[in-house]
Amino acid sequence: MTKSSISPNLAGSLWMVAAMFGFALEDSFFKASTDTLPIGQAIVLLGAIGAAIFSVLARRNEQSLVVAEVRSKPMIIRAGFEITGRLFFFLAIALAPLSAATVILQATPIVVVAGAALFLGDKVGWRRWAAIALGLTGVLIVLNPDSQSFTWHSAFAVIGMLGFAGRDLASRAAPASLSTSVLGFYGFLAIIIAGLLYRAWSGEAFIPVAFENGSQIALAAVFGVLGYSCLMKAMRTGEISAVAPFRYSRLLIGLGIGVLWFGETLTTRMMIGSAIIILAGLFLLWRGKSD
Repeated sequence: MTKSSISPNLAGSLWMVAAMFGFALEDSFFKASTDTLPIGQAIVLLGAIGAAIFSVLARRNEQSLVVAEVRSKPMIIRAGFEITGRLFFFLAIALAPLSAATVILQATPIVVVAGAALFLGDKVGWRRWAAIALGLTGVLIVLNPDSQSFTWHSAFAVIGMLGFAGRDLASRAAPASLSTSVLGFYGFLAIIIAGLLYRAWSGEAFIPVAFENGSQIALAAVFGVLGYSCLMKAMRTGEISAVAPFRYSRLLIGLGIGVLWFGETLTTRMMIGSAIIILAGLFLLWRGKSD
């Protein structure tokens, strides 16, 4: 099949699925590394390797990493949300089942729509507000806070998801002139800061990195960079309404990895909550602004 025979929407959808594979593998290799590597150290190493890769890509494309737009207010706000989202989601991945954290992350687009209505003045009618409420109910079903098996480690994923939603909202106001490499560099720089903050809070000591751990972190960083790059490519190829629903492929990939790699069990509540979150998210994408 030639390149010209692929429609932009199909190409964008394939890029989006590739991005979700990348992010899911990033999460998986990071989780595997924290079996023996301190969490803060794993976060710092992941951020450092990812930032180095994007730095090389920026230099190769003759793009400066130090530009005035990086110091703009939207970018500073974006960095704060990025640090929050990355820190707590990585904690959730390390301390809670990967499958549960992945499910909760899928509520990010739902929270973005709610945040856009509350803080950016977007018009959201009662049907979409009902879908938002339904999606958040799905998150509660997955968390099951009334159960004796509930741990606050799962709640870390909720805080991480809220951080990512805030980052996405701030990105709408970020300068469009910033390239994927520049945004990626500062995104991974935020990961380094998140790791250092956790290390300062926990007081954990850094240890010598074994070959296995180093390989896992390096693979996590590479797949994270690939995921981020594919995501930017997806959002710039085809119509967003056609491409965005394929974000939910990450749920299937994450659940599959959680079961096959980490031996996790999918509960009925998790499957019901997942279905509710996906249906609510797809409804929000379908409705758009036509309430």
